[in-house]
Amino acid sequence: MQLLDINKNRYRKHLNIIIALLIISLMGFALLFGQGAIALIGTPEGDNFILNLLGVILAALLCVAVVFSLRGHQFMNEVVYVWQLKQVLNRIYRKNRKIEQAAYEHGSEKAMLILAFYYQASMQLYKLDDNTITLESLQERMDKLQNLLNEKKLVVSIEDYKEQMLKDF
Repeated sequence: MQLLDINKNRYRKHLNIIIALLIISLMGFALLFGQGAIALIGTPEGDNFILNLLGVILAALLCVAVVFSLRGHQFMNEVVYVWQLKQVLNRIYRKNRKIEQAAYEHGSEKAMLILAFYYQASMQLYKLDDNTITLESLQERMDKLQNLLNEKKLVVSIEDYKEQMLKDF
């Protein structure tokens, strides 16, 4: 995955619209499906909890299906990019201990490249989501990696990052 330049205002606006539409759709369809099921097979004064729960589940499935079918639409570009970026970062995070060990203890250039990508992508994500609390500690880790790269006289380019590199860790 390559890091893209994302317009933060457009991303936040589209994300907020999508979230609002999902909440409204989920509530409306859950009510529609739940009440429809109660009208068809429920009892007027009985316990219809299961039917209401079925309505919520069906509404959630419908909303997920709509989001997946529309993810290629231009309106969703930034939101889908951030969603994919979070998935990539999660895959790296799960192997982070081994990657850091390979970079700092064994001097693996591949591990340093993965860390450089991870830190840069995390920085972009934190800025897009206004997560300023952890920016300082992230910058410290980036500086530590840059010092190691300088010490080893290495230059890495995050454009060279490929997900299959994680298989080695």
